[in-house]
Amino acid sequence: MKAVISVIGRDAIGIINKVSGKCAEAGANILDVSQSVMKEFFSMVMVVEIDNMTVPFASFVDTMKVLGEESGLEIHTMHEDIFAAMHKI
Repeated sequence: MKAVISVIGRDAIGIINKVSGKCAEAGANILDVSQSVMKEFFSMVMVVEIDNMTVPFASFVDTMKVLGEESGLEIHTMHEDIFAAMHKI
């Protein structure tokens, strides 16, 4: 199974490092990353494999949300099933 992580906020050194570090700590494997900086704004979308995570998915979601709050970012983590359901016509 996969999850989609979106990150939005003011650009700063180390954002990718912080997010990817939390993924590694939880055992989430990063499959794809797209990131962009527009003037002072940073945006990133990651697709991660969650089958071998060492923590429950709900805990991972909470951890990423807290990381965002501590870093002045909006970080949302969504299971692929919910993401797919939201984008069906």
